[in-house]
Amino acid sequence: MANHEEQFKKLVSHAKEYGFIFPSSEIYDGLAAVYDYAQYGVELKKNIRDYWWKSMVQMHENIVGIDSGIFMHPTIWKASGHVDAFNDPMIDNKDSKKRYRADVLIEDHCAKIEAKIEKEIEKAAKKYGEAFDKEEFVKTNPRVLENARKIQEISHRMNHDLEVNDLADLKRLIEELEIVCPVSGTRNWTEIRQFNLMFSTKVGSVSDEANTIYLRPETAQGIFVNFLNVQKTGRMKIPFGIAQTGKAFRNEIVARQFIFRMREFEQMEMQFFCAPGTEMQWFEYWKKERMRWHLSLGMPESAYRFHDHEKLAHYANAATDIEFDFMFGFKELEGIHSRTDYDLSRHQEFSGKKIQYFDSDRDESYVPYVVETSIGLDRMCLAVLSQAYTEERLEDGSERVVMRIPAKIAPCKVAVLPLVKKDGMPEKAREILRDLQPLFMCQYDEKDAIGRRYRRQDAIGTPFCVTVDTDTMNDDTVTVRERDTMRQERVPVKEIAAYVAEKTR
Repeated sequence: MANHEEQFKKLVSHAKEYGFIFPSSEIYDGLAAVYDYAQYGVELKKNIRDYWWKSMVQMHENIVGIDSGIFMHPTIWKASGHVDAFNDPMIDNKDSKKRYRADVLIEDHCAKIEAKIEKEIEKAAKKYGEAFDKEEFVKTNPRVLENARKIQEISHRMNHDLEVNDLADLKRLIEELEIVCPVSGTRNWTEIRQFNLMFSTKVGSVSDEANTIYLRPETAQGIFVNFLNVQKTGRMKIPFGIAQTGKAFRNEIVARQFIFRMREFEQMEMQFFCAPGTEMQWFEYWKKERMRWHLSLGMPESAYRFHDHEKLAHYANAATDIEFDFMFGFKELEGIHSRTDYDLSRHQEFSGKKIQYFDSDRDESYVPYVVETSIGLDRMCLAVLSQAYTEERLEDGSERVVMRIPAKIAPCKVAVLPLVKKDGMPEKAREILRDLQPLFMCQYDEKDAIGRRYRRQDAIGTPFCVTVDTDTMNDDTVTVRERDTMRQERVPVKEIAAYVAEKTR
């Protein structure tokens, strides 16, 4: 665990040093839980967003996109339940004066028990070698079974307390588990209280309650209130989906783990409208489809897992998370929820407008059911960076840090480098650069020795370096160096664009 924490610190430092992510307002000592995407981070973020949009909207003829406002009518948040029920259970440590989410403290405790299980598995795997049967070991080892039982009991009790809002028992659970404050190391806790997570502000010039509006805490409601507009203008036939990406805002009392949990973040959501009774079929479809999307990036399957919700939200009849193995353990990356007809029914009730779909195949009108896929774009960036960050010792004994970002979403696809700043090489390199720039995000670098320039490109994750050398001036070929293997090959100048396009698709 300590090693993972150390790696995570190195990643955060690397992200700043090499222009991926900066602390916000840093010259004014920063603003907690807000970050700015730097020159490479913004490209990575855009590439992930575009890859999601293309797979979700461009590749589905029955899914369209919208971009709704961040400010919306305040009654929308009454209808959605956010005004009354969008709370986090918070607890303070009296000694450190630090505030924590009660459920996160308990989940972190369970993660430590889970780490014990992993340790038992690792020990047994070393002991038995190739004869080791992990599945059988997990089912039969007494220590593993006991720890798994503990996790299940704790989770069940926590979920029940959250469901019925029994904050007193939630505190008792924290005390019984002897959970200490990570800062003070004491168990001197306050009572648990609920805090609403929405940011409110005023609209117009009169400061009264009628003018209170909210920064949206999610993008989904903008889709629901536009259901009729999209369905009618797009002549959409059920089943169909509406996708949206954009900023959302939550007053996270405990924002932590870099860009994993922030007050201002970006979501990529798709609400899929279907006929009542077909929602579970579509829920299973989108579970598979979304996992397929993640793996299509080239990320390892072992870094992902499904986690079915034991405690369902009030609007859901099925829910699962796609969790990713970040450097601080498996955490939620994307949610797939069967939301029933809750959202459209509530907006129908609160707006007084009929929000229904006439199904000519069924010859009936109904409020459609919804299956949602919702992924945090910032979390996806962190997942990619976490997986990409690699410290490597080379055969000659030297070391390099390389960001193995999947080529199709790498911030910069190709760097053009003249071997030396003379003999017409810079001019030739710039000519190649001008040809590639309309097609790819490129870099030009002529400063320092070629080896140091390669290392710099490794550190920002550029998949290909094109080097213009003496031979280029004679035979119009260049050296193309591949980031991960460092393999080099000669490629004719006229074929560079096709070569890079093929390798970064």
